[in-house]
Amino acid sequence: MKATSVLSRFGISPLPIPANWYAVPLRLIVGFGFLEHGYAKLARGADGFIAILHSIGTPLPDLLGWATIVVEIVGGLMILLGAFVPPAAAAMIIVLLVAIFTVHLPYGFSSIKLLSYDAGGPHFGQPGYETDLLYIAGLVALCLGGAGPFSLDNYLSRRRALTAAQQRRGSSSTRRRSLKADETRVAWHSAPPLP
Repeated sequence: MKATSVLSRFGISPLPIPANWYAVPLRLIVGFGFLEHGYAKLARGADGFIAILHSIGTPLPDLLGWATIVVEIVGGLMILLGAFVPPAAAAMIIVLLVAIFTVHLPYGFSSIKLLSYDAGGPHFGQPGYETDLLYIAGLVALCLGGAGPFSLDNYLSRRRALTAAQQRRGSSSTRRRSLKADETRVAWHSAPPLP
């Protein structure tokens, strides 16, 4: 009896936790992934990445190379913090689409292609566009569902709602005070003359 209760509670989605918590692990992996890719390009030297862009015929390789690195590092940090997710995601999705169409598309969908295995370990082929699509899906989910708890976007959204509610309350109390003053004026003017 207990096992079926546990299975029905935790075996069927959604799990019994607040729905917006989906965003936390998604933000962590997408944000860290982008941050790591950008940092790796810097650690190996941006010139190496820029040379790759030049060799595949990318226009303005210096500008686009640095733009990619900045988008990956700053965008990754913004996603980790849940800060301004839609504009960060837009720039990151552009980088991913460029990567798909300029590098990964000829290698097919799968990002893992085991070519062989020997004493040196596994040998893999060129990655396809699967991982790029997974990142895009994660970014779109964060834009549609929100950045979730422990995010700057959530904090700013709650703060904006609180300010709006206070302004509505303030304007209604101001309206009440104004009506009360009007009633007093009317009562004063309509009062019978003093004897």
